[in-house]
Amino acid sequence: MNKTYVVTGAIFICLGIILGAFGAHSLKGTLDSTELNALETGIRYQMYHGIALIIFGVSVNQIELKRTYFNGFLFGITLFSGSIYGLTLDTLIDKDFTFLGPLTPIGGAILILTWLFFILKTSLSK
Repeated sequence: MNKTYVVTGAIFICLGIILGAFGAHSLKGTLDSTELNALETGIRYQMYHGIALIIFGVSVNQIELKRTYFNGFLFGITLFSGSIYGLTLDTLIDKDFTFLGPLTPIGGAILILTWLFFILKTSLSK
């Protein structure tokens, strides 16, 4: 087992649950439906990749772990979900985070490239 993968995945899942509860209970009257949907998208992708990190960490004997997977998920989640959180919650803290907009597709691209790397590496291995 790779504890770094497992613990990082668990942290992302825990934070996703906290943000989801916060969004569902505290922000429902504050954010419009578009903002709530964006927040849910960020949480969902964070949770999916947290689960993937745990699976990768537990499957260390079956999967040749590459630091690339960990870094890809870490940076992808941070840029993709983090930028969505900033863009969605900026009005609550009275700050303009529109500069984060370009980071969302960059984070998404990093996640896609990480999965493509995993697919290629897995399909080409013996």
